[in-house]
Amino acid sequence: MIIRISPSTLSGEVTAPPSKSLSARFIAAALLAESPTMLHGLSDCDDTTAALSIAAELGAEIELGSDSILITPCPSSIPRPRSEKLNACESGLAARLFAPIAALSLETLTMTGEGSLMKRPFEMVSSGLASLGVKTTGGKTLPLTLEGPLVGGEIEIDGSISSQFLTGLLLALPYAEQDSKVVVKNLTSRPYIDMTLEVMQAFDLDYVHEKHETQDTFFIPAGQTARSLPLSTDGDWSAAATLLVLGGLCGQPDLEIKGLRGTYTQADSGIKGAMLFAGYHILGTDEGLSLKKKRPRAMKLDLSNSPDLFPVLCALAAFSNKPSHFSGANRLGAKESDRASVLISEFAKAGVTIERDGDSLIVHPCKKTTACLMNPHGDHRIAMAAAIIGCAGNADIEILDAECVAKSYPMFFDDLANIGGCISEVQQTKYK
Repeated sequence: MIIRISPSTLSGEVTAPPSKSLSARFIAAALLAESPTMLHGLSDCDDTTAALSIAAELGAEIELGSDSILITPCPSSIPRPRSEKLNACESGLAARLFAPIAALSLETLTMTGEGSLMKRPFEMVSSGLASLGVKTTGGKTLPLTLEGPLVGGEIEIDGSISSQFLTGLLLALPYAEQDSKVVVKNLTSRPYIDMTLEVMQAFDLDYVHEKHETQDTFFIPAGQTARSLPLSTDGDWSAAATLLVLGGLCGQPDLEIKGLRGTYTQADSGIKGAMLFAGYHILGTDEGLSLKKKRPRAMKLDLSNSPDLFPVLCALAAFSNKPSHFSGANRLGAKESDRASVLISEFAKAGVTIERDGDSLIVHPCKKTTACLMNPHGDHRIAMAAAIIGCAGNADIEILDAECVAKSYPMFFDDLANIGGCISEVQQTKYK
């Protein structure tokens, strides 16, 4: 599907979708709880669907309601697989999170996926699980075959690559045979781990977290039982970041983003500080945040802990007065695309120059955007960033395979149209 975005004035209110990161963690924890868990307001994105599918394949009973899902867990917190294959589709989060949980089973299981996920690195997962008693086959990329059980013990991992496998370990090791010690060096994306620990607390799972100068250490007792209780999902700050940038560039008289009140840590709530740094005055409302259009100031930010903000902040910086510098670009290689390279090549089509300087991206202001077809390479966040360029720029932007936004925000283009976005579907592009 090709979507054309034309310059737009946005106003009114829009509700951020539920957090996909929190939804996946709730599902994983509920799979192993002592009794059924009612989850309210889960995300309806593709990543959540993948997580629910894997939970069902691992033995959970899933009952869908109008705005809630009841998950009846596996007996004795041990997965009872219904299939030898677990398909994470294109969700790296689901694959890395559920691999340690699947390894609690006594069955031989194969984690696989689809599309770009099959090319993403999984050596950390295979080697890490092997050190905890799991027999693994393959593992540099998917498919990965696992023969449990996950015994527990001591493991050291590099936290600079991804926090998703660590999240899976933290949620699985309470049910291992032995107490565990997890040493993490160079932990980035720390807010995602804070979210995981908060979910563990909600399910009454014990751990001890020690922070040192160069590493984090987690001590996790074995043989635990998780309580269950009704839980509600917070709004997704990753999706809200796109909406806030749209409001800052196109909101007249203003744009309100609702649904952002919540209790769990989210890395991309850092967009609030970024917008303030860019010169915006953000007003708190009863249900969210509101802001008006203005030209952003140049920014110099470290996005190592929130790499998903790179696309939207590059789009914001394109309309600034001076070049902006964003460090942490080394985190962008193992996403749905080689995100740094795609940002550079696709934004260039619209007349936005982005340079790579080691670990940083430098975004140069664009006086006038150029009409073009942008290819997000299956990356939902780049597709939404392209929509920002189309709304805030001077020319139409067409987005190839725009349906990839369903990975995190299926209703994005509908929501954008409802607040004034000029959107149309194109059968055939006129751009090369």
